[in-house]
Amino acid sequence: MLQMSLVLGQTVIVMHHFAEEVYLQSIQEYKVHFLFLLPPVLIMLTNSPSVENYDLSSVEGAMSSGAPASIHICRKALKRLPNTKRIDQGYGMTETSGACTLPIMGNSTVATTHSGVILPNYEMKLVDSDGREVPLGEGGELQLRAPAMMLGYIGRPEATADAFSNGWYKTGDIARIDENGLVYIVGRSKDVIKSQGAQASPTELEDVLLSHPDILDAGVIPVPLEDGDEGFFAFIVRKNDLSKEDIHKFVNYQVAEFKRLRAGINLVDTIPKSDTGKILRNVLKDMYKSRI
Repeated sequence: MLQMSLVLGQTVIVMHHFAEEVYLQSIQEYKVHFLFLLPPVLIMLTNSPSVENYDLSSVEGAMSSGAPASIHICRKALKRLPNTKRIDQGYGMTETSGACTLPIMGNSTVATTHSGVILPNYEMKLVDSDGREVPLGEGGELQLRAPAMMLGYIGRPEATADAFSNGWYKTGDIARIDENGLVYIVGRSKDVIKSQGAQASPTELEDVLLSHPDILDAGVIPVPLEDGDEGFFAFIVRKNDLSKEDIHKFVNYQVAEFKRLRAGINLVDTIPKSDTGKILRNVLKDMYKSRI
């Protein structure tokens, strides 16, 4: 964000902490034309009635990062930002000196599900659980290598050793790369379930759930089933009187059987998330255990 402002000579508006009304007022007052935001802010722009009280017509584009954002949320946000042409997603981390990918910009109004293409001087590969590279288009753990990579974690030699494999940094993220070199972040490797010779990520189910007009937010976790297999359990923030039965029907119509919410559904008021917008799945797992 700061690099772009220095290169283009732009003003940057920085908030000490997020507050919905202050955020919207700042966009209106300073005529902000580009937003760097997190998925929870996108959800706010989609669902909050306060958005209608402010002039957000200055916003021409946005970049979401910190966690994968649902394509359905991005599309809904575009509808509430009248002059916004694009909502893109980025990928990077502190260990890799910031951004690793960059979206391909265009003129069309679009919400992207990919994080763009890998930046110059970065190398990227996707590997399976045995460390073998996966074919193009298939999902695998994302590993990175670059001249500006971190050397290690200070005072944590074991964590440093676990983070690297022959000079490649193991991100712990599952991704896939298409024939155009576009990178799609699927989710965390520890959250992916394998069943019937296939694999599925919680984010896939979250995208499906968030496409329902009466679902405001959702968090999905993998849990063990009685038959020894793994299945998904969903925590859902709903609008109106949407029933669990209706949610199951909606999901079952769109996904394969092993991806369905076979472990169940719990209706909640909020989904716990980190400051960077990532769903706190460990908290959700504790919530799941407490209800058993």
